[in-house]
Amino acid sequence: MPLHKLEDFEPNYREVFGGEDVKALELYTEGGVRVGSVADALVDDNGRFRYLVIDTSWDSGNKKILLPIGLAHIHYAENRVYVDGLSKEQVTRLPEYRENLVVNEDYEKNVRNVYRSPNSQLANTQETSNYVAPELYELNAQDQQTFKLYEERLIANKNRVKAGEVSVGKRIETETAQVSVPLQKERVVIERVNPTSETVVDSQNVDFQEGEVARIEVYEETPDIRKETFVREEVRVTKVVDSNTVEAQETIRREELDIDASGNLDVNETNKPRDRAI
Repeated sequence: MPLHKLEDFEPNYREVFGGEDVKALELYTEGGVRVGSVADALVDDNGRFRYLVIDTSWDSGNKKILLPIGLAHIHYAENRVYVDGLSKEQVTRLPEYRENLVVNEDYEKNVRNVYRSPNSQLANTQETSNYVAPELYELNAQDQQTFKLYEERLIANKNRVKAGEVSVGKRIETETAQVSVPLQKERVVIERVNPTSETVVDSQNVDFQEGEVARIEVYEETPDIRKETFVREEVRVTKVVDSNTVEAQETIRREELDIDASGNLDVNETNKPRDRAI
């Protein structure tokens, strides 16, 4: 039976398991000795867990091994996996698991031979890699009973939406303008003055001539009216950001754990989560 790495079989496995990540768990023995951590998981074609890939850590070194899922007691609240009877001697005797290793029937048989007890009902002949040995490959429902406590939280996000649009342009308006220009114009004034008394002039001193002309230039101002273009004003268009705070109030729910034990029992509650600040 071919086996698959968890993420290769189901890339969104965290969502399938409600956000829990088996790869984040630490492996401990029932006596509280840390053995290593979960590096991966192997599942069959139907998605059933077959092995946990454990990255072991010992004083003498470390290696990756396969842990049959039936021996694992998973406690997500403690971020731990507990296993019975996994000793340093067993880790030493287990075949090393490497990346890209094909887990075939012979490999699985070697793994089972290390874990199974002498009283196991495994068939030593014609053994296959199917789900033989329930104590190795079937989860103990009594030991694995878990349920989740949910709570509601207010999540504050914000979206950027278009509130409007401002278009700034130009248009041309016309009007009739008037301007006044004072003009000057010269004119000639000819004035004849009669002498108050007649004066006798010596005719020998008088030179009678024809064609004597007196010339006077006469000027006048004419209007020179034209249009010129000037910068009347400048317009700058910018954006400013105004900030304000929006508050919302909503009723949220949270599930709490009620423990009702009857009889003289010792019930311990570990790793109680702290209340989160909203």
